[in-house]
Amino acid sequence: MLALVSSGAASVAVLSAQSAAAPTTPAQGPPPAARGPQGPRGPQPQVARVTDLMQMMAALPDAAPATPKQPRRVLVLAKAAGFVHSSIPLAARTIEAMGQKTGAWTTVISYDPAVVTAENLQQYDAIFLASTTGTYLDDPANADATAARRKAFMDFIRSGKGLGVIHAGTDSYHASPAGAAPAGPPAAGAPRPPQDGGAPLWPEYNAMINGYFKWHWLYPTQIAVKIDDPASPINAAFGGVNPQTGARVPPRGFSIVDEVYTFNETSFSRSRAHILTSIDYAKMPAEVKALEPPPQRTDHDYALSYLVKEGQGRVFVEVLGHDESIYKQPPMLAHILAGMQYALGDLQADDSPSGPASAAPVSAQK
Repeated sequence: MLALVSSGAASVAVLSAQSAAAPTTPAQGPPPAARGPQGPRGPQPQVARVTDLMQMMAALPDAAPATPKQPRRVLVLAKAAGFVHSSIPLAARTIEAMGQKTGAWTTVISYDPAVVTAENLQQYDAIFLASTTGTYLDDPANADATAARRKAFMDFIRSGKGLGVIHAGTDSYHASPAGAAPAGPPAAGAPRPPQDGGAPLWPEYNAMINGYFKWHWLYPTQIAVKIDDPASPINAAFGGVNPQTGARVPPRGFSIVDEVYTFNETSFSRSRAHILTSIDYAKMPAEVKALEPPPQRTDHDYALSYLVKEGQGRVFVEVLGHDESIYKQPPMLAHILAGMQYALGDLQADDSPSGPASAAPVSAQK
């Protein structure tokens, strides 16, 4: 079992022949409020801590798994219109440093959604969403600008370009119905109030991302991760090398600590995506499972990374990435590197849907 764990300021990757320990139950406070649009906020921090940057750079892969077919250019969008994760600047710099070290791409980082125009996007091969939240592309004062940005974004990907999404890129463009009060802490002894993530606000986007935030276990909850596709080159980092024979060890499940999302049941479907990793729900303790408020997914299928075909384009989604420690773990960084090379079109990977075509999510039907 591969255990990706964080210890103090440093993070390490550990290969063990034993199964991962049962996930622990963290101290849980009141449930988080509904993730609808939020009011104006101050300037978003754009600088990562030096120690985080140093630890991230020390954990970067030395080489990319595929040779770029041509020079590649990635636009990192880091604007958060809702909850602002402290890890956003580190996620953005991770993509920049990863491309620079391996030669897989060059990077431009922007916190301004106005860069998303049809003309400006022509210079890029992929977009990376660094934990964007809320209606991050929209201009509340200009409906025409909003419509133009949305069209440019979707046209870019559908034309054959790529999209990488980490963590809160899946906490975008959904909300509770207008006028609905956000969920508050339950009274003593009362059942948890329902949390369903609300309704899609941009159905095209929601269908392409194939899932939006419903609820999360609070950091730090230990989660058992299942390898859904051991043959995928994007999961190769979760394997290893036999020290006696030198033979490659296939990818194996692992344990990780992060803030882990669950998706609205109608927003995520295996009929739309090729699942790379998911929560190994059977290995989670009953008391951790019970923390999730209703309505829980009836299938308890919680994907953590997956691929989506959108028109001629390619989408790679990694749901982990809340905490800075995720960006300091070599297997996770190698996994993200491979996923980005898939999105760019340089790494071939099976992206056929993992589930039946009859189970299209509601957001895709609108």
